[in-house]
Amino acid sequence: MNRFFLFIILVFGTNVYAQEFNARVAVNAEQTGNPNLQVFKTLERSLAEFINNTTWTSKDYRTEERIDCSFFITIVSYDNDVFAATLQVQASRPVYGSNYATTIFNVNDKQFNFDYLEFQPLNYNPNNFESNLISVVAYYLYTILGVDADTFELNSGTNYFEEAKNIVGNAQSSNTLGWNAQDGTQSRFRLNDDLLSGTYDGYRSAMYMYHREGLDVMYNNVKKGKETITKSMKSLEEVHGVRPNSYIMRVFFDAKADEISSILSGGPSVNIAQTVQVLNKIAPTYGENWKDIKF
Repeated sequence: MNRFFLFIILVFGTNVYAQEFNARVAVNAEQTGNPNLQVFKTLERSLAEFINNTTWTSKDYRTEERIDCSFFITIVSYDNDVFAATLQVQASRPVYGSNYATTIFNVNDKQFNFDYLEFQPLNYNPNNFESNLISVVAYYLYTILGVDADTFELNSGTNYFEEAKNIVGNAQSSNTLGWNAQDGTQSRFRLNDDLLSGTYDGYRSAMYMYHREGLDVMYNNVKKGKETITKSMKSLEEVHGVRPNSYIMRVFFDAKADEISSILSGGPSVNIAQTVQVLNKIAPTYGENWKDIKF
């Protein structure tokens, strides 16, 4: 049996729930030629404290309810407190009744430039643009909250996406990349606009169906969960039919391609031939993943 399903079946029984943030921050400055400068370590530590110690919502969260997420920052250049960088953001949530964590968000932001003075205080103000560093990090935190909420209850992440939209609006006059409609098809503006657009409701439906009605039911019915996951691909096919090659579809498969291949290859036998055809149609750039599916 496929390793994924062995893990799912054997470990069910321990309930794990997660909300808000348990964030890891890593700063890689090798490309600057001065990777050991103290400012990079200070930035790494300050951002982790900023994310993990800030109150981001009006809800009460226990430690065990926090969302696991990672911010991997690659500094491309550094000059007089001006940083050019890229940012990889990932987040996961537990599968009901198990110790297995599934990736729900995986984005590589290549428009991440910011000013940072060592030891400067980092504070989020929802009413103003304080700095690009704070705005980008806060934007992704609210986006993660929204995506996470959508996996537990259909369309329940809207308020968080609206908060991210507010950050976009405040940042648009800053003249930094990623916040405006003209900043390309894979910008922060585009992702937020897509998440709140009815055009992409199929993505949000698929996120709920895949996680809550698919993975989360595997603790007592692996076959049913697998069948529901195949059905969630039909929702994504509808999105593809309206907007082929959209950014939001890339975001989904960057997080899910490996897992989908593993799920469809193992466990109880279900009819997945059509699902594989759909995957090759709507996500052809992940063809190597689909080629590995055994059925």
